Amino acid sequence: MTGLILWLVTGIIAGWLAGQVVQGGGFGLVWDLVLGLLGGVVGGFLMSLVGLSANGWIAEIVVAAIGAVVLVWISRFIRREAHVI
Repeated sequence: MTGLILWLVTGIIAGWLAGQVVQGGGFGLVWDLVLGLLGGVVGGFLMSLVGLSANGWIAEIVVAAIGAVVLVWISRFIRREAHVI
């Protein structure tokens, strides 16, 4: 149970950090959590591509935040391109 809570807290923090890094309005707590959790998967995948790994809770938050930032950039690009069409 504590692992799940720690995972959710990590996702919230990572999603919040992504909202701070990427300029513009935030997505709200629920979407920050979703972006943070999905960002952990994306960030872990990206780190494995370059041969790095996260050791420790702070490093996991940073990796998840990097992944969440990538997801925010992709979602904004798709949204912008959809308005152009």
